[in-house]
Amino acid sequence: MKILLAAINAKYIHSNLAVYCLKAYADLHCHTEQENHELQIEIGEYTINQQMDDIMRDVYERQPDVLCLSCYIWNLKYVEELIREIKKVCPNLKIWTGGPEVSYDAPDVLRRLPEVTGVMKGEGELTFHALCEAYVQTEQEMNGCEIPDDVLGGIDGITFRDSNGEVVETPWRQPIDLSEVPFVYEHLEDFEHKIIYYETSRGCPFACSYCLSSIDKRLRFRSLDLVFRELQFFLDHKVPQVKFVDRTFNCKHDHALAIWKYLEEHDNGITNFHFEVSADLLNEEELEIITAMRPGLIQLEIGVQSTNPDTIREIHRTMDLDKLAAKVARVNQAGNIHQHLDLIAGLPFEDIKSFAVSFDDVYRMRPEQLQLGFLKVLKGSYMETKKEDYGLQYKSTPPYEVLSTRWISYEEILHLKGIEEMVEVYYNSRQFEETLEELGKEYESAFTMYEKLWSYYKKQNYHQVNHKRSERYEILLGFVREYHPEKVEYYRELLTYDYYLRENAKSRPAFAGKEVLTKEEYRQFYETEDKERRYLTSYDKYDKNQLRKMTHLERFSRLQKTVLFDYLERNPLTQDARICLIDSLADCGENRCKA
Repeated sequence: MKILLAAINAKYIHSNLAVYCLKAYADLHCHTEQENHELQIEIGEYTINQQMDDIMRDVYERQPDVLCLSCYIWNLKYVEELIREIKKVCPNLKIWTGGPEVSYDAPDVLRRLPEVTGVMKGEGELTFHALCEAYVQTEQEMNGCEIPDDVLGGIDGITFRDSNGEVVETPWRQPIDLSEVPFVYEHLEDFEHKIIYYETSRGCPFACSYCLSSIDKRLRFRSLDLVFRELQFFLDHKVPQVKFVDRTFNCKHDHALAIWKYLEEHDNGITNFHFEVSADLLNEEELEIITAMRPGLIQLEIGVQSTNPDTIREIHRTMDLDKLAAKVARVNQAGNIHQHLDLIAGLPFEDIKSFAVSFDDVYRMRPEQLQLGFLKVLKGSYMETKKEDYGLQYKSTPPYEVLSTRWISYEEILHLKGIEEMVEVYYNSRQFEETLEELGKEYESAFTMYEKLWSYYKKQNYHQVNHKRSERYEILLGFVREYHPEKVEYYRELLTYDYYLRENAKSRPAFAGKEVLTKEEYRQFYETEDKERRYLTSYDKYDKNQLRKMTHLERFSRLQKTVLFDYLERNPLTQDARICLIDSLADCGENRCKA
């Protein structure tokens, strides 16, 4: 008996933790009495960017008896097409689906897809194990894989089509003890070049109306003894990044604090750990631990979603905005943690003016990333039940994204999507920090600035073109030239500074204009530095020609600065070059450097 667990991910670098957990649990607990009825469970990971024919070929050549497909908003359309096509070439194949995108409308899934045998609802470890046992027993006793109706009817957590074609739903299964789920990363070679996902809790204590996690109030935690052992495995193997999938990692303080203490004490200097937290819940002890960590050891994702009190109340979100802002500022001040703050457009009581206020509120918090997302009306969520009350219009196909509400029109949604693009290109890239800091002072609000920038993109038809990175600087300078012509040279230098802060460019970009420094000044500086090493103390193995190639020297006339950009010692959090401000190239002056 061969069962194939198939995951169709959004990108190659993603891995599907769910299918690995199902396999690990079943491998540990399934027992067969006869060798000729051995159970073989395989995993097949694919992406939505692959050709359908390639995935069909792989599934067909593996010749499974049972195919189980993990379904999410990003892959459901693709999965449904695969189901219809693979059944044509494998007519005897039994197909099961599972995951959040099919759990809450399982009868509709079976009616829509006659090729599907059944749906596994909710958590899958115990349910998949029971199905495996049932298939092995059926093969042993009946030499086939058509499980009798009475056997399927005794398995909790499934919806299936019986032998008469009737849809049968069994009760939802009680949740598993999370410590019973085996560790799935023993063979790290299977996850090379992929993100490692890890969970220490399931469920969520909050009831946000747009989120499926709010359905499961049975919050459970993995044993800390297991967690420490598994974290040490990641640390020992120098895994680049581990992303915790816990919905609100710090909802239980002693659990979060113990894990953060362990990471701080056992830091290998390489591995980064990503957490989704509620910033307003961070207490003083937790803040003291995380703000003392190595820069880049952890990063935080913080869902703000809206700062409109009516919206927050209506979506049943628990959040103290003043506390959240204070905790974000505290972390920012430490300068060692990347913070990613989220907003959601299309929530109830949030019109475009209200959203602009939310945007400005969060922008003032200065996160490293500001994610402007759009409401997804998920099946089974409380938000879906309120769609009539809210006048919610949303796409009929995944990801069920909002089109309009009583408070915001489709035209305004499109406008916000343009602003989202500008934020992604200019703010989230972290390549224009000094320029945006100054440019923002020209406008009454950050939202207005990005709104104006998006209008400029549309006016010039830039939004219909894929641009190289250097072209984005040229476009931003063009924006300044049109709306702030008296400050073009000032912003040209700021853009040049931002460019060289990240880029050790071999050729000078066109927007930067002519070099101010002469060849003689370059030569004199690097000859002096080769002898005295006042600034580049980490370059002792390199000669003056190598020093010049590995750094950049730029004079900013209007800013009255000469800056040495050191690309060997970058900021570990931002990857910005270390900079040295040089008062005089003649005598090199006082050594004033910063990362």
